[in-house]
Amino acid sequence: MEDIIHLINEMSPFLLLGFLLAGIMHAFIPGQYYSRFLSGKSFKSVINAALFGIPLPLCSCGVIPTAMSLRREGASKGATTTFLIATPQTGVDSIIATYSLMGLPFTLVRPFAALVTSVFGGALVNITDDDDEKRTEADRDCNGGCGMSEKKNTHSLREKLTEALRYAFIDMMEDIGKWLTIGLIVAGLITVFVPNDMFSIFKGNTLASMLLVVCIAMPMYLCATGSIPVAVALMMKGLTPGAALVLLMAGPACNFASMLVVRKVLGTKTLLTYMSAILFGSISFGHLVDFLQFNEIVDFTANLTRDMSCCEKGDSLFSWICTITLMLLIANATFGKHAHTHDHCEHDEQTRDNAHIYIVEGMNCNHCRKAAEDALRGVEGVTDASVDLASKEAVVYGDADFISLSQAVESIGFELMKK
Repeated sequence: MEDIIHLINEMSPFLLLGFLLAGIMHAFIPGQYYSRFLSGKSFKSVINAALFGIPLPLCSCGVIPTAMSLRREGASKGATTTFLIATPQTGVDSIIATYSLMGLPFTLVRPFAALVTSVFGGALVNITDDDDEKRTEADRDCNGGCGMSEKKNTHSLREKLTEALRYAFIDMMEDIGKWLTIGLIVAGLITVFVPNDMFSIFKGNTLASMLLVVCIAMPMYLCATGSIPVAVALMMKGLTPGAALVLLMAGPACNFASMLVVRKVLGTKTLLTYMSAILFGSISFGHLVDFLQFNEIVDFTANLTRDMSCCEKGDSLFSWICTITLMLLIANATFGKHAHTHDHCEHDEQTRDNAHIYIVEGMNCNHCRKAAEDALRGVEGVTDASVDLASKEAVVYGDADFISLSQAVESIGFELMKK
């Protein structure tokens, strides 16, 4: 148990810093900036998608509607696939957290592996996909873009800073806090119950351990940040650094939800390429890491040794303060009631009476909620729309028909149902 408490104390200052930087990115970088450079079936759009996606703080479920919205705005299938592979593996918050627990080598190789794997997958989709269907103007119009809040130029610096802090310490805590907590609990269970020599059966056959990790990680939901303590706990039990990297790559980049959406929106061929790129890329980089480790070229376990020695000495007061702050923020996001405020249009009584309530299935985070709102507001005839994540209710004002609303929501991977 002391090891897990020490892991939390090690992570908490870096997590708070990472969340803050993520909030600043969200508040100060317009969402339209991303989609502008991803259109066209070119290698440049694939590179741009990877470079934009790697630092973006989106969780494994939040990246789905964001990527689908980019597709609606004109991003190629290759760029969309690249974004889907690169974004959930990293993020400014998880990169900083990786440094805190796993050291500089892992911090460098993790985003680089995400970059190479995602570019490979996206380029392969562009090469093999010959579906250049023409989209209608309605498909291109997402009226707010890519699942991220539209930042108006009229917002003052104070308003943007307030938005950054709210996004960092309320919205992101709601989205990631639960999965981070689950990751820490799983790490604790591994530490207590998994035998120290469990992975000795794979000695001399690292491919077997990597395939086992892939089979476990790819179908399930793993957050990029929450997967870090799990990977560290498994390494302490003898898992090779390369197999740990496979967990950090394959887990966040692929799960059942993303598989279903990719197949539905981008097609079966793209799904197979998407999964193949993740599988081939993660195992290839896993072997590279183990080669560097076993030949003593780079030590990927040095930080674990340092952490265990520091654990014996105790943690600093500052780390305890950060841990308590982080736990309070997670508790507030989990048990507090936060009403999301939106810039609703002005409606007279007659317009307000013309409200329709639907259920949106498939949402898991605030990015999902925002993407659903943007999709509904982009439908012709809709004057305003509001979506509640907890109840899954969508209140739509206007005279848009159900079919148009349903198509807009399905285009970003969700399902709209009449209540």
